[in-house]
Amino acid sequence: MPLKAVVFDAYGTLYDIQSVAEITEDGFPGYGEIITQIWRIKQLEYTWLRSLMRRYQDFSVVTRDSLAYTLRVLGLAYENEVFERVIEKYLHLDLYSDAATSLATLKPRKLAILSNGSPDMLDALVRNTGLDRLLDATISVDAKKIFKPSPEAYSLIGEVLGTAPNEVLFVSSNPWDVAGAKSFGLNVAWIERVTPEAMALACVENELVAPLTMFKAIRTQMDELGFAPDHRVRSLSELPGIVQG
Repeated sequence: MPLKAVVFDAYGTLYDIQSVAEITEDGFPGYGEIITQIWRIKQLEYTWLRSLMRRYQDFSVVTRDSLAYTLRVLGLAYENEVFERVIEKYLHLDLYSDAATSLATLKPRKLAILSNGSPDMLDALVRNTGLDRLLDATISVDAKKIFKPSPEAYSLIGEVLGTAPNEVLFVSSNPWDVAGAKSFGLNVAWIERVTPEAMALACVENELVAPLTMFKAIRTQMDELGFAPDHRVRSLSELPGIVQG
């Protein structure tokens, strides 16, 4: 069936989560990179743990708790003002340079975000970056009170857009999200921003693995879960060719 909608993950797909590094380094000189990576790893782990425990708290709470964990385990004292300034960056993440142009070329198909982000976080983020002018819907898993990759989260796409799974192309750079979407029955495009070859080279060329390299090894390579994407692309700018084809 022809594609009626293209739905995007937000964090790491349309928005560069590594763009928090500048503010973490400013708040905690010398610790910016390690804070950035531990924070993101724990943020994702908390979404999965809370889903498994059936103890949902929205993504704003998860984001705050995972940052508090990170600063505690690193032994970093902080003023509340510094903490809030770091948290605020999640409302102003950098948009990938090809995001807006790529989305514009995908019209007139319905365009949406499906994200773990809370409604307030997502609304502020898309408004601050101008994507609200391109998107038909910004969908938060908060409506189901469970995080991706739960099937209930992906079911929101059909409920909001009125589409069947095979009429949707879901786009994510997160391998765990790709597996979840494919398991649900969506067409899936994976943005492979870090190739296995580049990953292996980064590991062997450094005697001590840097925090960002460790993060990439854990979170950017396709997981062994039995669900492969339909399309592999290196950037958002390749999506129009897939959709038109």
